[in-house]
Amino acid sequence: MSELNVFVSVGGTATEQQETFVRAVEDRLRSEGLIPHTAGRNTFSADSPLKTVTQLLDSCSGTVVIALERMYFPVGADKRGGPKESPLVDVKLATPWNQIEAAMAYSRGHPLLVIVEQGIKNEGLLERGHDWYIQSVKPDPSALATTEFNGVLSSWKQKLVKRPLTSASVPKNPSELTVGELVGSMKPSQLWSLLGTVAVLVAGAFALGGKLFGGI
Repeated sequence: MSELNVFVSVGGTATEQQETFVRAVEDRLRSEGLIPHTAGRNTFSADSPLKTVTQLLDSCSGTVVIALERMYFPVGADKRGGPKESPLVDVKLATPWNQIEAAMAYSRGHPLLVIVEQGIKNEGLLERGHDWYIQSVKPDPSALATTEFNGVLSSWKQKLVKRPLTSASVPKNPSELTVGELVGSMKPSQLWSLLGTVAVLVAGAFALGGKLFGGI
């Protein structure tokens, strides 16, 4: 099997333990014939971060989310000042980019492999109950050798292998596309440009018809 590009959503590491774990995940992916790409870590661009992420996602077959502790709050409050206020203790939050990039990947049909550090607040796309399996692990390379991780990785990899072969991911010859498919494949700017051109052509046709019939 040829190598596949995969997007890895992970924030900048804060500790040696986190860095060691992320490198272990990257090495494991490479050993499986998967090439990890992370904006600002191993892939760089002069464009804005969001644009770089967009371009990377469009060139990858799947996405790995590594949610590690970014922020820590010993004490806090949920819905502070309201009737449903509740205390928070030892809150650990991952980078918000995990949420953003996971949502962008899912919208593209990417199979998701989600790895969450134990103790991270489970919310949004990092909580159970979605279309992907959440693995809660200690950020240690040994976590990548468990039966659970190996099984989930194998299942996720099979989805990657199959995805490029689906009709949805194989580009068609423009002459083979229906009008609906052509319109659906256009970016908003391209669609508005097309509509503007059509409007000008229609107006011109009416004007020409008026001249022709007016002269009879």
